[in-house]
Order: sequence, then C-alpha cells, then structure tokens
Amino acid sequence: MNTLILIAYAIYLPISLGLTTFVSQHLFKNSKIFMLDIFNQKEDIAMATNKLFKIGFYLINIGFALKIIKIYSISNYTNLVEVLSTKVGGFSIYLGVVLVVFIIFFLKGRKASKRDNLRMESE
Repeated sequence: MNTLILIAYAIYLPISLGLTTFVSQHLFKNSKIFMLDIFNQKEDIAMATNKLFKIGFYLINIGFALKIIKIYSISNYTNLVEVLSTKVGGFSIYLGVVLVVFIIFFLKGRKASKRDNLRMESE
C-alpha cells in the first residue's frame, strides 16, 4: 500500500471523527431546550430522548465517514491535499445536511407538542 494513502487515512479519520464530535456536542447541548419543550418540561424523558438522538447521530455519521474512507491512489503530496480536501469537504457538507435534518426533527416535534397542548387545553 502506498505510504501517502496511509498518511491520508491518518489525517482523514481524526478530522472526520473530530468534526462529528464537535457538531454533535453543539447540536445536542442546544437541543435540550427543544426536548424539554416537546416533553412539557419532563426532564427525565427529554434528556433520555436527547441522548438516544445523540447516539443515533454518532452512529449515522461515523458510519458514513468510515463508509467513504476508501482512497484509491495518491501519487504525490499535492494529490494528497486534493484528495483530503475532497473527502473532508464532502463529509462536511454531508454532516451539515444531517445537522439540518436533525434540527427539522426537533422543530417538528416542538410544533406537534404545541399543537397537542393547545388541543388538550381546549377540551
């Protein structure tokens, strides 16, 4: 195996795992507010659900990062930078899309919770 490919793997893995961790920490720290609102301030169920979402987020994103890890050839250091830029850039875009999807889930849950609360109050 080409030494440059091993170098690329050694750079790509920590970056993709670090990005996943960074995004996850910020998303789920801030999603606690949504979860508490969705579950009517019932902290135990809100935090449990938030942790399950966090585990799912990690599994989906780390799984995808590992799925796309294959690098076929690198001929020189310039090519190494180009391949890594493509890999990390593509993964960053994917991670951003998944982040937006999770935010949409939180917002839809909040909207449904508000609707249910209004319906219960009117009955």
